Amino acid sequence: MIDLRLVRENPDLVRASQRARGADESLVDQLLAADAERRAAVKAADDLRAEQKAASQAVRGASKEERPAVLERAKALAAQVKEAEEAERTADAALHALHLRIPNVVHPDVPPGGEDDAVEIRTVGEVPAYDFEVRDHLQIGEALGAIDMERGAKVSGARFYFLTGPGALLEFALAQLAITRAVSAGFTPVIAPALVKPEAMEGTGFTGEHDEEIYRVERDDLYLVGTSEVALAGMHAREVLDLSAGPKRYAGWSSCFRREAGSYGKDTRGIIRVHWFDKVEMFSFCAPEEAEAEHRRLLQWEEEFLQLLELPYRVVDIAAGDLGTSAARKFDIEAWFPSQGAYRELTSTSDCTTFQSRRLQIRHRDADGKPQPAATLNGTLCAIARTIACLLEVHQRADGSVHVPAALRPWLGGHAVLTPGMSLAAVAAPGLPA
Repeated sequence: MIDLRLVRENPDLVRASQRARGADESLVDQLLAADAERRAAVKAADDLRAEQKAASQAVRGASKEERPAVLERAKALAAQVKEAEEAERTADAALHALHLRIPNVVHPDVPPGGEDDAVEIRTVGEVPAYDFEVRDHLQIGEALGAIDMERGAKVSGARFYFLTGPGALLEFALAQLAITRAVSAGFTPVIAPALVKPEAMEGTGFTGEHDEEIYRVERDDLYLVGTSEVALAGMHAREVLDLSAGPKRYAGWSSCFRREAGSYGKDTRGIIRVHWFDKVEMFSFCAPEEAEAEHRRLLQWEEEFLQLLELPYRVVDIAAGDLGTSAARKFDIEAWFPSQGAYRELTSTSDCTTFQSRRLQIRHRDADGKPQPAATLNGTLCAIARTIACLLEVHQRADGSVHVPAALRPWLGGHAVLTPGMSLAAVAAPGLPA
């Protein structure tokens, strides 16, 4: 959640952020009113408690004649204190509910507009040209025996799939490369739970307006995560972190689940937009003053990974109206998909400032040793299914084979090419092929 002091001291800034997001400006005034009501309720309760304490002391010093009246006064004050404390709890709950409804304040450099207004920062790599009719990733994957959508739908329904044979081996290769790169960059690898409690989901900003996107296991009051960001943030809830040596970084592996509500008709073919996929997610806790620099570092690591995969891409600065609840700023990397003749999102990285840590009570000690909210940032290192789709399309060849980037070859038997019908034993063998 945003800092209440910021709302009190600079409400126009928060109103401008709401306008930029296309969100309700009036929530700012409602929050200010609720804050004033809560503070008034706290003062009223404190004043009555002080009166009650004085009355209790007066009882002990009262004469026999005075005692009945003093006792009656103390009894009346006790009832008033009880009512005031209930009013305080009600005011606090109303303030909290409104506080949760206001998204993070957008960074001043975020471009205005909505989904179609992202600003291109740079393009990297050349868009490939082909002297044959381009196939999409599903055609290539089916020919390789790598993707089975039909049986995925039979078992689980639309937007589910099997990765089979070389497709499954590609997933493991991408996971190994991503985790190896992350560890070499100073990240601690984490296998994160895919089911979390409501407070972790709420704390990271995924409940509320995102409810339609989330799978909920009502019987157990748990949620399936759409990203390991939720679990990685929640693992340090109500803790004070030692960030004296710099950011605390995790590379989380988990399965991710998204209902894709509202996306009917979009990317229904293949494995670009699906209900379940595996992902390696970078997550960082740092001092707030280091957050912008850390955001750029996460973006750099994402770019380096896509360069290893030899994928042409562009970096875009996401517009305010397309930011998630927690993000103050977000950069997406969109890779080239030949079958669509367009760049499509492959990774993203968000600076959530202190928004999530305030909800989850994650703090660090400042230079004076005082506990302060930490900043949290996240970045996709590799969303496996969509990355496989992009790899198959960009690196396709006329004969149905697929070029294997050099960085992936150590985990694919040293092979430079995947071909239909090739020996899986050879692909799975470590090192160079026999």
